[in-house]
Amino acid sequence: MLWRAESACGLPGRRQRGFTLVEILVVLVILGLLFGLVGPRVIDYLSRAKADVARLQLENIETALDLYRLDVGGYPSQEEGLRALVMAPSGIDRWNGPYLKDKAVPMDPWDRDYIYRIPSLHDGAYDLSSLGQDGVEGGDGEAADIANW
Repeated sequence: MLWRAESACGLPGRRQRGFTLVEILVVLVILGLLFGLVGPRVIDYLSRAKADVARLQLENIETALDLYRLDVGGYPSQEEGLRALVMAPSGIDRWNGPYLKDKAVPMDPWDRDYIYRIPSLHDGAYDLSSLGQDGVEGGDGEAADIANW
């Protein structure tokens, strides 16, 4: 004896296809658990990645400032700022730039300018920093400032 599936309309050989409500709910619960466990780790990873990018950019700018100092004989003034790394300041004869690869001063990962201060308020010739995620001086964790001191 052969078994034949019949649909709700009674036609022989045709089966109803699809998912039941219970199957869909089970899948949604599983997806919710996965997002609940993985989501915070991904967000934490992304915020740490932005801080790492800021540190790397600071190192790149520091290297460019050192090259500028070797060519010109000193670091850019406060008025010249970091623009001196990509455009020759007026009155500077020994400028051999641009000193940054992209020929533009990068913004920090939160789309704000890096802060350049000369003379330094800390140990060193100049201060170079980013205010971090919150854009306010100070802070802890993700909101911590990133600086060269």
